[in-house]
Amino acid sequence: MNKVKELFKIEYPIVQGGMIWASGWKLASAVSNSGGLGLIGAGSMYPDVLREHIQKCKKATDKPFGVNVPMLYPNLQEIIEIIIEEEVKIVFTSAGNPKTYTSYLKEKGITVVHVVSSLKFALKAQDAGVDAVVAEGFEAGGHNGRDETTTLALIPMVKEKIKIPLIAAGGIATGSSMFAAMSLGADGVQIGSRFVASEEASSHQSFKQMVVDAKEGDTHLTLKELAPVRMLKNKFYNDVAALYDKGTSLEELKTLLGRARAKKGMFEGDLVEGELEIGQVSGLINDIKPVAEIVKNLVSDFKEIQKTMSGIQL
Repeated sequence: MNKVKELFKIEYPIVQGGMIWASGWKLASAVSNSGGLGLIGAGSMYPDVLREHIQKCKKATDKPFGVNVPMLYPNLQEIIEIIIEEEVKIVFTSAGNPKTYTSYLKEKGITVVHVVSSLKFALKAQDAGVDAVVAEGFEAGGHNGRDETTTLALIPMVKEKIKIPLIAAGGIATGSSMFAAMSLGADGVQIGSRFVASEEASSHQSFKQMVVDAKEGDTHLTLKELAPVRMLKNKFYNDVAALYDKGTSLEELKTLLGRARAKKGMFEGDLVEGELEIGQVSGLINDIKPVAEIVKNLVSDFKEIQKTMSGIQL
């Protein structure tokens, strides 16, 4: 039995990333109804908005779903209490110390998974008592690891040292990349960018189209002094690059970022001044599809690769 399927009681070992401004109840419930694990992205939600999305997700699916909680956001304690009150059974934590809430959540009967970008943090998460880890490579969109370790290198390094289930993330958008990640030792995959370009994602249509139009080299990782983030190149990205060229200070970077740059770009569709977070794999995404079709294609392509692999010889 696949460890990820068993842990979450799902049909396929496919987890939808809990992305800010993309992962509302419509996306999460659609992924869960299609056999994967949908996640509501709490990072872009005020507590009352999160409660509303959880309640709507419950009505839209009778399958397991979870909430992703970036631990660097405000109102953290209130968000955790809402998750418990609404009886959400799966929580993915990220961007913080897994020791902070893992024991507390597990005492409430909640399955806890932590997202990491390195072997060091995977071991710390395991020591903190999490039920599984997501190991996310440098290719991934949004906030990223400082060590710049790619998925191809990260997954086998983590697999060799941990005993809990391992979910691979970063650069996975097709059945073949899912097969590759699991061949390296992952028990399942977490997919973000491919689900951004879905009909059910709450991100703006203009942003979705820009993801579809993206080519190799159109994303870049920047802002390492604050919180490393991979984004599409646009005017905002060029403004950040210009500050680096002149020798910027942290205060200048913070002033340029201002407030709600990510919301402006990904949710409101400002492709000029907004922050457009997406992974390198956007260069492989060529259309916007319903979630059910995306999952169906992932599974069918995975199975096709399984068949053809037997014909590969050294």
